[in-house]
Amino acid sequence: MASVTQNFMKLFRGSSGGAEAATPQAAQRLTRRSSGLGELSRLWDSDTPLCVLDLGSTSPANIRFFTEGSHKIYSEDLLVASTEPSLVTKDEQGNVVLDSRQFLADNLVYPAAHFDVVLCWNLPDYLDESLVRPVMGRLWSVLKPGGMLLAFFHTKDAGPDSPCYRFHIIGKDTLEMQRIVLKREARRGPTGAVHTAITEGFRLQRVFNNRHIETLFRDFASIKFFLARDNVREVLVVR
Repeated sequence: MASVTQNFMKLFRGSSGGAEAATPQAAQRLTRRSSGLGELSRLWDSDTPLCVLDLGSTSPANIRFFTEGSHKIYSEDLLVASTEPSLVTKDEQGNVVLDSRQFLADNLVYPAAHFDVVLCWNLPDYLDESLVRPVMGRLWSVLKPGGMLLAFFHTKDAGPDSPCYRFHIIGKDTLEMQRIVLKREARRGPTGAVHTAITEGFRLQRVFNNRHIETLFRDFASIKFFLARDNVREVLVVR
């Protein structure tokens, strides 16, 4: 198992793989209120230092938000990590899937009961089907008893082209949303230089209904739903 120091360094380096998140400064950013984040803010205000796992590309805003409150923050971009070509394999029926064992050997390598809070954001909606349940199981194990996880799920009114966003905390209950695009290696030129292209971001893989969400988090002690106006349900679960 990697040391805590090694994992903490993920704050400062991108995930390896065939794609990397690109966040152009010119990209339009939207602002939304988050009831789930508002509930979590009660923890931020306590005198007890927290250990937070942010499941997205490194966000200077989120790092600043937590470190100014004397909390520790770790960051892992699991969506980008899931694009690693070496993960592609086939199941017993010959269907193409991603190797969840290898994925968990390379990602989310933390001691049990290490985190007070996991910011899952919209990860389950965009993550490959073969990784969703294994990842949720790993997140349960790295959360402390009583620890909390915040996740966003699209409703049935969301279309398949709903953009994937990176979320930046700018207030106790306020988020800035930045659309994710991907920078992929297109080809190598005659000099050996790598030419890249900006492509569309991650596609919405599925829409969970309330029963599916409850099943996904069945090992957790409690679950609370918040319905937002932007075709998103916020879910706050307690380990």
